[in-house]
Amino acid sequence: MSPHNKLLEILNAISKEMTLKGLWQSTAPSNEALSSTQPFCVDTLTFCEWMQWIMLPKLEKMAKSGAALPSKSDMFSMAEEAFKRVEVDTKMLLSLVLKLDHCLRVTH
Repeated sequence: MSPHNKLLEILNAISKEMTLKGLWQSTAPSNEALSSTQPFCVDTLTFCEWMQWIMLPKLEKMAKSGAALPSKSDMFSMAEEAFKRVEVDTKMLLSLVLKLDHCLRVTH
C-alpha cells in the first residue's frame, strides 16, 4: 500500500473514532478561530477541533493530491496531554494518532 493510501486509511479511522466517541462536531469554529497562528491553534481551538477542522483536511488533501507528506510528526504527545481533559475513553484514538505519527515518519 502506498504511503498516501496508508495515510488516508489512518485519517479515515481517526474520523470514525472521533465520531464514535462523540468528539466530532457538526458546526465549524469561526474563521477567526481557524486562523490562529499558534501551534495546534491552542489559543482558539481544542485539540479535537484542531484535528477535525485543520489537521485531518490538510493531510487528506495532501494524500489525495500525491503531495509530499510532512516528515516530522509528534501529534501523539499533544494528543496524550489534551485527551486527559476528555471524558470519554480515548485509548483507540491515541493509538490511531500514534499510527499517524509513525506513518508520516516512515514515508521519508
